[in-house]
Amino acid sequence: MNLFALTLTQAAADIAAGRISSTELVGDCLERIAEVDGNIEAWAFLDRDHALAQAQAADAQRLRGEPIGPLHGVPLGIKDIFDTADMPTEFGSPLGAGRLPRNDAAAVARLRAAGAVIMGKTVTTEFAYFDPGKTRNPHDPARTPGGSSSGSAAAVAAYMVPGAIGSQTNGSVIRPAAFCGVVGFKPTHGLIPRSGALLLSRTLDQVGVFARSVEDAALLVESMIGHDEGDPDTLPRAHLPLSAVAASEPPMPPRIAFVRTPVWDQAEPVTGEALAELAEALDGTVRDLDINLALADVVGMHRIIMEAEMAHNLRREYEQAASRLSAPLRELIERGRKVPAADYLQATARIGEINTAMEQVFFEFDAILTPAAPGEAPVGLQSTGNPVFCTTWTYLGMPAITLPLLHGESGLPLGVQLVGPRYDDARLLRTARWLTQQLARDAAR
Repeated sequence: MNLFALTLTQAAADIAAGRISSTELVGDCLERIAEVDGNIEAWAFLDRDHALAQAQAADAQRLRGEPIGPLHGVPLGIKDIFDTADMPTEFGSPLGAGRLPRNDAAAVARLRAAGAVIMGKTVTTEFAYFDPGKTRNPHDPARTPGGSSSGSAAAVAAYMVPGAIGSQTNGSVIRPAAFCGVVGFKPTHGLIPRSGALLLSRTLDQVGVFARSVEDAALLVESMIGHDEGDPDTLPRAHLPLSAVAASEPPMPPRIAFVRTPVWDQAEPVTGEALAELAEALDGTVRDLDINLALADVVGMHRIIMEAEMAHNLRREYEQAASRLSAPLRELIERGRKVPAADYLQATARIGEINTAMEQVFFEFDAILTPAAPGEAPVGLQSTGNPVFCTTWTYLGMPAITLPLLHGESGLPLGVQLVGPRYDDARLLRTARWLTQQLARDAAR
């Protein structure tokens, strides 16, 4: 049996029941990495002995009869912008080479508390922006895996680990998940603390996950959510039962709005045709909705915020070592340093205004259906692809999930993105699982 092929939920259940050990699972994943990663290069740091030592400690804990968490013994990949006290965090840049944090990022600490084995650090683009890392797409090494969470998406897609975490400031979870053909889930802004992770934009940075099923994504996120005093955008709130709700049946068939958005002209023809066919197959569930007027200026406002806040947060790197930064990152910082305060304040104020206006949409619909990316992963490794179909939902801080339900002309994955209202992550996950199962049932007929 190939243990590396287990989903995260299956692996956690099998370890908890004693059907397999964490050492067996981690060992099998390490063998898988040795077999396939030479053509993919998903890892920025991987220490085989350290991974096995964590697994052995997890097995010993279970055998002693001590309490175990929901991710006990399950190996995970961590994007190399999240601090890890036991391994380097280098931000995909020579400026971070050899950096050894003293503490875990809050998200990593919560994964450890849930019992996870931190397998290693996955490749990120330079400072989680556009300059690509070394990772290639598992479906076609001549194509990009997307970015900036390149290694996390590729590692899950290639069955090196059953789950991984990443971050999104524009399209850095949804786009690589779509290109690599896995489930990518970016929950509501502020649901998962970003303490101890690279700060690019307080307004836009969001933690996300990669997995091979909706249930897996729900379990990963549920293990990390909650207030953290190091992240002022997290709020004290009751436990959110994401896994239980995601696994439940909707009380009535979901209502889904097909929204093309103002950037529809950037979608490749095959993407538009595939989504139109999907909407037609779900006749009675999906309805076209034009909200372009409300979203007209969103991409520009997102750019203002991202460039201004990244220029501020990377000012030390720019001022002390600009020549060591890629040209695209230097240019972004230089634009950001010139953003007028009035434009920045207007762009941030519009987030709440548009979310309020969108409440009427979600009173009628459970989710929005829209592309995850313009098309299949582009050929070439000089770019990570266009994030424009993620920009709106990142700007608004809404939960978004991409599902590997379609394929393009080359046979590569096309992601189907569903978006929900802020803080209604559980309903979005339930709708995503329903959609996946509905299409599977239709295909089996």
